[in-house]
Amino acid sequence: MIFTETKLNGAFLIELEPLEDERGFFALSWSEKEFAARGLDSRFVECNVSFNHKKGTLRGMHYQESPHGQGKLVRCTMGAVFDVIIDLRPSSPTFKRWLAFELTAQNHLALYVPKGFAHGFQTLEDNSEVFYQMASDYVPGSGRGVRWNDPAFGIEWPLPVEVINPRDSLYQDFQTA
Repeated sequence: MIFTETKLNGAFLIELEPLEDERGFFALSWSEKEFAARGLDSRFVECNVSFNHKKGTLRGMHYQESPHGQGKLVRCTMGAVFDVIIDLRPSSPTFKRWLAFELTAQNHLALYVPKGFAHGFQTLEDNSEVFYQMASDYVPGSGRGVRWNDPAFGIEWPLPVEVINPRDSLYQDFQTA
């Protein structure tokens, strides 16, 4: 695996190092030792799958309130998504900055999202699937979000939003949240 730290401290884009032959390829996609060596959450306790029927579906921007923050490892296993993270750590020099990466079934990239970040994505193809490994349990009542189009962040989504959960579109402005 090749770990590339992003411009948002603690977030990493992770590339596979495939061993290829006539059958296809084989690659290491997770190593507790490799994650721990970089100071990343190296224990995952939940795995989730998000399947999305329609191109333009938007999910996010979600996080869990402290002390229940969740580190995540996110990979697109079918289709393609525009995956977005926002640094919501008030003490961080990149507070309120966002980054996006195209994760696809073809490029095999994964994104490590640290605690204290909001995360969401927009599907770029019909029938897109996202696989999450979570570093801590989901805690009902601690789930929070920021609005996908909040001017406090200015996220530039690639497509018109075709499908969105009402909850995701009704979060208050970040300044008043």
